[in-house]
Amino acid sequence: MVRPLRNYPAGSCLHIVQRGDNRRTCFQDEQDRQRYLELMEHYGKKYCCDLHAYVLMSNHVHILLTVREHNAQSLFMKDLSQQTAHWVHMRQGGSGTMWDGRYHSSIIDSDAYLLACQRYIELNPVRAGMVELPSAYKWSSYRANAEGRESSILTPHPVFLGLGKNDAARQLAYRALFDMPLSEKELQRIRFAVKNDFALRKTGKPGSDPRVRPD
Repeated sequence: MVRPLRNYPAGSCLHIVQRGDNRRTCFQDEQDRQRYLELMEHYGKKYCCDLHAYVLMSNHVHILLTVREHNAQSLFMKDLSQQTAHWVHMRQGGSGTMWDGRYHSSIIDSDAYLLACQRYIELNPVRAGMVELPSAYKWSSYRANAEGRESSILTPHPVFLGLGKNDAARQLAYRALFDMPLSEKELQRIRFAVKNDFALRKTGKPGSDPRVRPD
């Protein structure tokens, strides 16, 4: 099936997923992960993408961002992917692709789903059984968003800022959201939307397909 063309206007908030080639490991050690974050920050600023959340898993990454220019995510992901592969090949040898084709993306077309998607991203290590709590995973945005750890990478989304009048109030409210687990319906809808490059809306069909299983 031909994928729909991406056409994201300025101001679009996107959930992006990119996987390692044939689901192979992307990051061998902390140095690889740290370099990826450095490149993500650099190209986010270069291409006018505000980064709100991320998680670096062993064989894939999730990123939540807002593009401030039309389709800015395209150049952002192109350079981020190429330079990460170049870095890994320089360190470990080898050549060729590191990533599994093009990235997947879903536009978050509902404020109601933005924080759900952000929690979905930061809870990935918990769902994968890597840690018991999101705060125990170093390579995600949870500690910055929920605990106030300093981060030069992140720009809070207006919906996140609306959780409270100051940083402490926002972080408290955000942590409280993690006491309410995402429903199976929400999980399927988020997965279905990003897998198929669909918009994630408050209502609609994406996510209702029971054949879509967790990644």
